[in-house]
Amino acid sequence: MTENKMNKTNQLPILYSLRNCPFAMRARLAIFRSKNPVILRSIVLNDKPAKMLTASPKGTVPVLVLLTPEGKTQQVIDESFDVMLWALTQNDPDDLLHSQDSVASSDMFALVAKFDNEFKAALERYKAAKRYHEDNLVELRQNCERYIANLELRLTQHTFLVSDNESMADLAILPFIRQFAKVERQWYLQSPYPNLQKWLNNYLQSPMFNKVMALHPLYLSTNEVIYF
Repeated sequence: MTENKMNKTNQLPILYSLRNCPFAMRARLAIFRSKNPVILRSIVLNDKPAKMLTASPKGTVPVLVLLTPEGKTQQVIDESFDVMLWALTQNDPDDLLHSQDSVASSDMFALVAKFDNEFKAALERYKAAKRYHEDNLVELRQNCERYIANLELRLTQHTFLVSDNESMADLAILPFIRQFAKVERQWYLQSPYPNLQKWLNNYLQSPMFNKVMALHPLYLSTNEVIYF
């Protein structure tokens, strides 16, 4: 590698990511759509890189490390929503932030906050009930359905969750709806949410999702530089 190429590599942000973690997934989705190049370091939870833990001692993914021109740590972003905002603030070719529509933008942020603060907790309880064969599975599913029904209603009114144009809310919520759909797969396929099913399937079958979910060598196994 030439010195010039090495310098450019040293300046690229580093993203520590876990392939199937929904938080890491939505960070990768936003970075992919922003077309901001980063160096991807795939990890597993039982063998976290020391460099990642130095950057973010809490030890969760995603962790985005921004570097100075000299390759030193300039800033660490270790919340998935903040990584998404960073990426799309840098470059947003598809206007996923709805920058010219203040009403849609406010709705987008409110919807993501509701799912982050409420739905994800309900989803975790639902998943646990299924995993441990608890007898309140239906009740916990119905708690989730309050939020799912709202998405279904939105998708009867427009193509995406906030408007007829895709927004950051679609990418932020997508990984958690993917998890919801897997808990009771047969029930989900027969559930009264056809628009949500279509919305989810369109994403899961897209080239973007295949790219974002590509399997990469683990960073600690190879130290290979993976450009994402």
